[in-house]
Amino acid sequence: MKPPLRIAILECDTPLDKTKAKYKGYGGVFQALLEAGADALGMPGVVSSTGGLEISRWDVVHEQKYPALEDIDAILITGSRHTSFEDVPWILKLVDFTKKILEQDRIRIIGVCFGHQIVGRAMGVKVARSDAGWEISVTPMELTAKGKELFKQDSLSLHQMHRDIVYEHPKGVEELGSSPRCSVQGMYAKGRLITVQGHPEFTEQIVAELLEARHTQGIFNDELYEDGMARVGKHHDGVVVSSAFLRFLLEE
Repeated sequence: MKPPLRIAILECDTPLDKTKAKYKGYGGVFQALLEAGADALGMPGVVSSTGGLEISRWDVVHEQKYPALEDIDAILITGSRHTSFEDVPWILKLVDFTKKILEQDRIRIIGVCFGHQIVGRAMGVKVARSDAGWEISVTPMELTAKGKELFKQDSLSLHQMHRDIVYEHPKGVEELGSSPRCSVQGMYAKGRLITVQGHPEFTEQIVAELLEARHTQGIFNDELYEDGMARVGKHHDGVVVSSAFLRFLLEE
């Protein structure tokens, strides 16, 4: 794939107030991530925060609008507070669209958290609540040999915010990593897809806002909230993952 990379961000949720005020929507959060990842690649003549990326945003929850396939090179399916295995109309439409992308061989897929789970569902594997419960805040994971190759380091730490998981790797994908609470932390198929269960796009501020809101709502008890807040400011490798996403799009 040659620049400009035409990436359609499929927005599957709306951020909380502070994050929305800063980024407008999750499309803005991911645009900031992709631009940072592009600069970190060190290939300004190919792709950077000022050139080589053409990013569009699509509200697939409320507007349920999707790009024409001839106008894009890749889709990025965002995270969401919604449940990826529910049979509600907009989620079923998203799964069908993902299957349509999987049936062709030009447009590539990036999936993050909920998006990672949607790809798993579209490929026919079990996606459900995790018996291990919530996985939140900055969490280290073990990388496979392929994960180390793609992310170009021996270990990875990412923000997490989920209690649903993909239970097994679909046929034809390579495993990228695992954590104690989630054995399927990433999936890869050359020229087709790359996904992560974690949130490379999240920052300390975004996750702190989520933790505080869910604690106030009673979703997170005191122990879970305090544990998440204790780790929210730790180093995480979001930009590393973003660069890997872009290398995936650029690879022949």
